Amino acid sequence: MVRRGRLQPDDQRGIYTEQDWTDPKGQPAYIASKAIAERAAWDFVAANGGPDLAVINPTGIFGPALGPDYSGSLGLIKQLLDGALPGTPNLAFGVVDVRDVVDAHLRAMTNPRAAGERFIVVGGSPVTMHEIAMMLRSGLGPEARKVPTRQLPSWLVRGLARFRPQLRPMVPELGKRKQISNAKARAVLGWTPRSVQETIIETGRSLLQLS
Repeated sequence: MVRRGRLQPDDQRGIYTEQDWTDPKGQPAYIASKAIAERAAWDFVAANGGPDLAVINPTGIFGPALGPDYSGSLGLIKQLLDGALPGTPNLAFGVVDVRDVVDAHLRAMTNPRAAGERFIVVGGSPVTMHEIAMMLRSGLGPEARKVPTRQLPSWLVRGLARFRPQLRPMVPELGKRKQISNAKARAVLGWTPRSVQETIIETGRSLLQLS
């Protein structure tokens, strides 16, 4: 039987682990689809007696871009570098390097202990957009001179969201800093991620080279 787990983290710990699941209700389609697809995969395996399944659940994926057709997360870094944002909203999220996500998949495919398990992969503690901006400025020097240095007050972001639909998904997450554990991936897979700062700086450097 598939282990459903909690929909929210243990209040006493306040740390998200592999026991926690995203509740698809009320989520944007992109986010909901991930949880629904994973549950369907586990249900299929349970109903058919195999094949072995291991799932890698990454947080926000960053890292060097291979070309100009890059993801939305890298697009966020590009906007910061271009000075397209007047400031940074008070949002925090987990960051993981794309190269470390690949490494986790390879380890899960080749380690018998991974069968039937879920793994969260995150590079470290969540970082705010302001912290990411400061990493870019300190790591890239003059090339990051357009990166904003001020953080937008949450009341302003909420007000702007009334007129800009693209900002509305941010509103419920303003001011939250969700702690996420990568302990299981480290212990079972022997996985060791790069630092968040290294990932962000190398993301920015690759985007500058593509400009």
